[in-house]
Amino acid sequence: MAVEKAANSNSEYGGGGGGEGHAHFDTQVLLNVYDLTPMNHYIVWLGLGIFHSGIEVHGMEYGFGAHDYPVSGVFEVEPKSCPGFIFRCSIPLGHIDMPPSEFRRFIQGMGSEYHGDTYHLISKNCNHFTDEIAWRLTGKHIPGWVNRLARLGSFCSCLLPESLQETTVKQLPEYHATYSEEDATDSTSTHDHTESDDADKDRLLPSPSAGSSEVTFLKEVQRGLTRKDNL
Repeated sequence: MAVEKAANSNSEYGGGGGGEGHAHFDTQVLLNVYDLTPMNHYIVWLGLGIFHSGIEVHGMEYGFGAHDYPVSGVFEVEPKSCPGFIFRCSIPLGHIDMPPSEFRRFIQGMGSEYHGDTYHLISKNCNHFTDEIAWRLTGKHIPGWVNRLARLGSFCSCLLPESLQETTVKQLPEYHATYSEEDATDSTSTHDHTESDDADKDRLLPSPSAGSSEVTFLKEVQRGLTRKDNL
């Protein structure tokens, strides 16, 4: 089911399509890759490395990070400037023809599938997130080397340094969002689609800034039917 849905996404979002009012919103999809540790400089030649990645679309970068609450772990940041990591490179993944408002709904909807408390360095990390986003938008996966160490770690966790056995984002104080119990309950509840509720869903859950880059967790929304489902 998931594979079928992903395969349909390329025709749904990519290429020439019409967009709202027959306007075209062609934009490039980029994978921004970061080093998590200086050790990468020595092991990258072996096809290994410990990396963070984010997806850049419509001038912003989106990633997945950990916190302790059952709400969205999807965040946005200025491209190529995710705090706590060392930017390595950008990899073009393709183009999509999607209005910014529609992409916003899509990426917020992904927050319901990627809660901060479900982050796991080996089985559900930032690179799993970007791989799924890339596949749904372009029909392409991210390069295998970006998440290779996690796949190897699933067979033998001793391959990962002890300091990285915990989720990488939790090691950074600026990622600790100050949620109240009321916030968590509100985020996970189902709302009627009224105009006021839609405005509320567009709010972001802020995190303190780190240096010149501000990381902002997105308020999740319930994922609706795709255009494919409506046909």
